[in-house]
Amino acid sequence: MTATGSTRRFGMLIGLREECANDYVALHAGPGVRDLLAAANIRNFSIFLHRLPDGRLYEFGYYEYAGENYEADMAALAAHPRNTEWLALCDPMQLPLPGETGWAEMNQVFYNP
Repeated sequence: MTATGSTRRFGMLIGLREECANDYVALHAGPGVRDLLAAANIRNFSIFLHRLPDGRLYEFGYYEYAGENYEADMAALAAHPRNTEWLALCDPMQLPLPGETGWAEMNQVFYNP
C-alpha cells in the first residue's frame, strides 16, 4: 500500500483453486458488491488472473482508497451483511500464500501519475 496525495493504492496477491476458476470469474462478472466498495471509498478495484510457471493460478488485486478514514470505511464494509455473504462465496475459492490468511498485501515500488 502506498499513499499519494489523498489516494492510497493497494496491490494484493492470492492463489485461486483450479476447480473454482470458472465459477470465480462468473461470480465477478455480475454486480457482486461493487456498490458497497464504492460506498467504502474504494475506486478502480481490479482483479487479474494469471497462471505462473508453478502451474497454479494466482490473482493480483489492485484498488485505490479515496476516503478520509480507511479504518472506519473498512470496518463498515466488513460488517455489511451482503459483503459477509460475498466473502463466504469467494474465500473458499482462494488459496492464501504461505503464512497468510487471505490476500497478501504487496509493497508499491513505482507509481507514475
